Amino acid sequence: MNVSPARRAAFEVVRRVFEDDAYADRVLRSASEGLDARERGFARQLAYGTVQRVRTLDHAIGTLGRRPTRKLDPPVLAALRLGAYQLGYLEVAPHAAANESVELVRAARLERAVPFTNAVMRRLAGGMRALLAELPEGPLKHSYPDWIYDVWARDFGEDDALALMRVQNEPTETVVRLVRGEIDGEPTDVPGAFRVARVDEQALAAGRVWPQSRGSQLAALSVASRDGDRILDSCAAPGGKATMLHGDVVAVEINEARARELDENARRLGATNVRVVHADATDLPPQLDGFDRALVDAPCSGLGVLASRPDLRWRATPLPELQRELLRAAAERVRPGGTLVYSVCTLNAEETEHVVDASGLEIDPTLGDEWPQFRHPRRPEFLLTLPHLHGTSGFFIARLRR
Repeated sequence: MNVSPARRAAFEVVRRVFEDDAYADRVLRSASEGLDARERGFARQLAYGTVQRVRTLDHAIGTLGRRPTRKLDPPVLAALRLGAYQLGYLEVAPHAAANESVELVRAARLERAVPFTNAVMRRLAGGMRALLAELPEGPLKHSYPDWIYDVWARDFGEDDALALMRVQNEPTETVVRLVRGEIDGEPTDVPGAFRVARVDEQALAAGRVWPQSRGSQLAALSVASRDGDRILDSCAAPGGKATMLHGDVVAVEINEARARELDENARRLGATNVRVVHADATDLPPQLDGFDRALVDAPCSGLGVLASRPDLRWRATPLPELQRELLRAAAERVRPGGTLVYSVCTLNAEETEHVVDASGLEIDPTLGDEWPQFRHPRRPEFLLTLPHLHGTSGFFIARLRR
């Protein structure tokens, strides 16, 4: 029996993510090349779901398969993970999931492991749903590292922590920013952000729309930039926020390839006011000085965007030291009386309000009044979009005065 192209592509993604520490979206792009839209969609669902749920899947495989997953050959483990995901979370015929997992092992030239794979898949088919139903609420059931659950329980309470875990295992809304022209979409509570059934690839290629969550667009709008302002965007790639800003924008990016991509995106979107500078935002060239405003959309653990990046939960790292340094470096280049917006796509007090509090900068309390629906639940002077409450990615936003 031949393995379906979608399962073969998903198998490659799962192997590369966990064996080579590759990024799921990049592997999927190459692995699904040549597939039709339906197969590509199924490959994405299979690959992303399996990567997301891997902690729970491994628990089921180890429990029902009666052999620790660490002792399995990597191709066998990847095939079992894919099969277990289909049995536990998709409406797929059990025999199809089992047969194709066996064939993936056979295609990997591990004939000796075929009987074992077959036996484990039969046990999973008989016991997977019951095992999942009996798991207690928590990070094992929802497949997160313990530390992420602990951070959310500490910052938001146990009920919200569980709600955040649940919602970030589900697909996110598809939102684009309308750059110019018209759009077939639903307006949202963020001006210029439209909810769409799918991204129009032609409109994207022509620079008429840009895929960007409401939380991300909110960060750029919070800068409140105006024509005539000189603005520093210190961590600018891929350019979604930089190209929303008015005035003369200097968009800094440390990675050379991403700086080129940023430049291309700015040109495609018609943002002629954006000048790209390839530099380290913690050590800016001396001539970059005297800005009216700055946006520091800092690298972070990404705990607000786990739904759209399935492998991120397994590699996420809090970066408070870097964030403090980036904010300090940007503040030095803003004129007295100027403003800075600090934003991160994470939900972790150590990377959000603690970084702002440590900066010594004056907090602008009017931001929460401008966007009352997104006020931070504990600190109303800040904004915090929460996936389980607002239906968008999680963003923390603070506006500060120099």
